[in-house]
Parts: sequence; structure tokens; C-alpha cells
Amino acid sequence: MTDSAAALKARYGERYRWLLLLSVMVGTMASIISSTIVNVAIPDMSHHFALGQERAQWVTSGFMVATTVAMLTTPWLLARFGYRTTYVGAVLLLMVGGIGGGLASEYWLVLVARVAEGLAAGVVQPIPAVIILHAFLPHEQGRASGIFGMGVVLGPAIGPSIGGLLVDWFGWRSIFFMVVPLCLASLWLAYRFVPVTAPGGADAGRDGAGLDWGGLLLGAGGTLCLLNGLVALHGGPAGESAGLLGAALAALVLFVWWQRRLLARGSKPLMDLRLFGYRQFAMGCVVAFIYGTALFGSTYLLPVFMQLGLQLSASHVGTIMLPAGIALAVTIALVGRLADRRPTPLLVGTGLALLAVSFACMVLVRPGTALWLLVAVTLVGRVGLGFILPSLNLGAMRPLDKALISQGSSAISFIRMLGGAAGVSLCGIVLEWRLAAHGATLAGTAASASRTAAFAETFLMLTGLCLLALAAAWQLREPASVRPS
Repeated sequence: MTDSAAALKARYGERYRWLLLLSVMVGTMASIISSTIVNVAIPDMSHHFALGQERAQWVTSGFMVATTVAMLTTPWLLARFGYRTTYVGAVLLLMVGGIGGGLASEYWLVLVARVAEGLAAGVVQPIPAVIILHAFLPHEQGRASGIFGMGVVLGPAIGPSIGGLLVDWFGWRSIFFMVVPLCLASLWLAYRFVPVTAPGGADAGRDGAGLDWGGLLLGAGGTLCLLNGLVALHGGPAGESAGLLGAALAALVLFVWWQRRLLARGSKPLMDLRLFGYRQFAMGCVVAFIYGTALFGSTYLLPVFMQLGLQLSASHVGTIMLPAGIALAVTIALVGRLADRRPTPLLVGTGLALLAVSFACMVLVRPGTALWLLVAVTLVGRVGLGFILPSLNLGAMRPLDKALISQGSSAISFIRMLGGAAGVSLCGIVLEWRLAAHGATLAGTAASASRTAAFAETFLMLTGLCLLALAAAWQLREPASVRPS
């Protein structure tokens, strides 16, 4: 096959693995920009469609739910269709979603576009980790993760600044079109450097196993019940929230039973539960869930706080977050090299501690606080993220057998995004709860001490989550044997 991984490596030589990494980096950058850039436009979008806080938050939550569920399908898609077809199909869907969101005339059409973007992002985002662990030698994997991570976060670093200006100049619709140039560049690179083969060099299409639809439906249903149950905890009937959360728990139990049953029958489950027999991977998933909750919850909360709590414009928000984004990119590149030589618990623990400090310091921010202080606090948190991002996946997945790498990347990405989806809902719930407790609302343009206090208490909740993840991170140390228990 002329475009197999082996043929492309023979054509381009030793530099091929870096060209392949660049190709998937551009598409992943587009998917991450699509997940974060909309947050800058939520206040304007809410005003345009006359939305309340709960409905507006589904612009973010709908994307997160779709991304979370789609991540479970990546191993099957790669085995069935190979790298190129899977990757190109996802990038095309992402581009269609971006164009559709920018042209949408009704709020439900915006949600459909966001779900399409989320499905595409969910398929794309586990692929780079699979490529790094397959294409690079162990002593190169940290460096590759660092370079890849630096490239990926440059998009979100610059994106909010450009997005803020676009919102101020052209309105909220313009930000949906930001992913289109990146998608076009990614498609061109994919047809040159992404192989048609599946992970491990196998030809696409050889694996005739069907998709585990039962597991996918249970995973999707459980995720939806969990998020709606969290929303119903505040402002909804107690019976409704209890029923939804109970249904989420039942879906989890059924999902585990169904996956074990398929594995025992020799079929291919959606999630191979043998992964959790590796202690490092299991602890990595615990950290990833809590970390995802804090990360994505804060990604939603920070722009809303700066605009509605501090009364800053969208362009100001983007400018404030730009230095922190650049610091994140530089930190990832440096820590990526350390990930090959330093213990994972040390790097991940350092990052979580810095992230917790950043959230705790947000309590001190008030309307009128010097902008340099706000920039500094945000920068500390993003440096913390730079310590975590290249270290966590590698530390959790290195002990896995090669045959489980695709499943491992999909599973830990799914769990991180599940935490993220819950985190966005959780931040919205806690913020509404504390606003009600202080007798404040997000309506109106005047800043108020009670509104700022509600935001501060929500940031304290995120601080507690980071400290909880810090306790789990110390369990990532390498055992004497990496064989599954």
C-alpha cells in the first residue's frame, strides 16, 4: 500500500514521524480552539438569543458531552478505517460544524453545530497520543509530547485574544469561522503525511468487528443523565435530580457488566477493562477525571467572571489571557523534556499545586483590581497546566501493552472529558447557588460585591478539587512491576 506508514517512512526518512505529528497537531489545534473560543462569546450570544445562564451553558456542555462520547469510538474507527480516513472525516465534520454555527439563525441550530464540532473533536483528540507511543522511541516520547503540546496550546493561547477582538468588531458569529483555515490546512497535511493504515501498522479494514453499540448507548445515556442530574440539583425537583443521578449510576454498572461480558466472550468491547488492572493507569484516570473537572470548569468560568464579574470587554479578556497562554506553551515544551527523566508524580503534583494556588488567588480579585495582578494569577494557573499536560498521559499509558495503547488513549481522554463536562455543569450550578445565596444575579451591567463573592466561592470549590487530585497524583509512582494486577 503506497500510503501505508512503512511506505511514507521510507519516502520521507527519519523526519517522517515529526511530519506526521505536525499533521495531527494542526487538526487537534482546530478542535481545541473550537472547544474554548466560544466561551468568550457566551455573554453576547446569551443576549442575542435572550438566554438564561442555564441554557447558555449548554453551548459549552453540549460540545463536551458530544466530545466525551465520541472519544469511546476512536479505537474502533482507527482499527476499522485507519488513520487517514478517520482523521479526515473528523476534520471535515469539524469544519462543517464551524460554518453551520456561524450561519445559524436559531439557538437550537447553534447547539446542533456545537454537537457536530464536539463529535469531531472527540474522535481527533485521542489520536496524537496513539501516534506518539507507536511512532516514537520511549526516550523521545516526552520531547514529542512537549513539542506537540506547545503547538496545540498556541491556538487556544492566541485564540481568545483574536476571538475577543472578533466578537467586539464583528459579533459572536465570527468566532465559529476561526476553525475553517486550520481545518483546510489540516486536510492538506493529512493527504500528504497521515497513513491509511491502522495503529501498529495493520491495514485498515482488516478488523471486521462491529462497533459496540450497546456500550456506546450506555455510555451516552449515562453521561446525559449525569449532566442533567447535576443541573437538576439546583432549581429542580429533588426527585428529578435523584432519578437522573440514579439512572447515571445504573448506566455505569450496566456499562461495566456489558464490557466484561463482551471481553469474556472474546468480542471487542468499547472500553477494554483490562486497562484498569495497571495501577498507574487506574490512578492516572482518577487524576484525569478530577483535573478535567477543574480545567474545563475554569475555562468556562474565567471568561464569564472577567466579563460579568469584573465588567471587562471581550477583547480585554482575550488580551489578559494571552500572556498566560504563551507561558503555557513554553512550559509544556520544557516539561516535555523533563517527562522522559523526572517522576510523573513530581511533575503532575507540581502542576496541580500551581493550579490550586491560581484558583485560590482569584478570591482576592475584585472590580478595580490592577490588570497586571489578574494577568499574573492567570499565568500561574497556566504554568501549572503546562506541568500536567505532557506528563499525565505518558505516565499513565507507558506501562500498557502495545495492543492496549489505542484503548488507553481513548479511555483516559474519555474520563478526562467526562470530568470536564461535569465540571462545566458543576461551575454553573455552584455559581447560581452562590448568587442566590448572596441575593445577586448576573443581569445588569453594574458590578456588585455580592456577585464577586459568588464567583470567589466558586473558585474556592475548584481549589478544593485540585487538592483532591493532588492526593491521587502521588499514586502515579512506578511500581516494581508494570504487569496488570
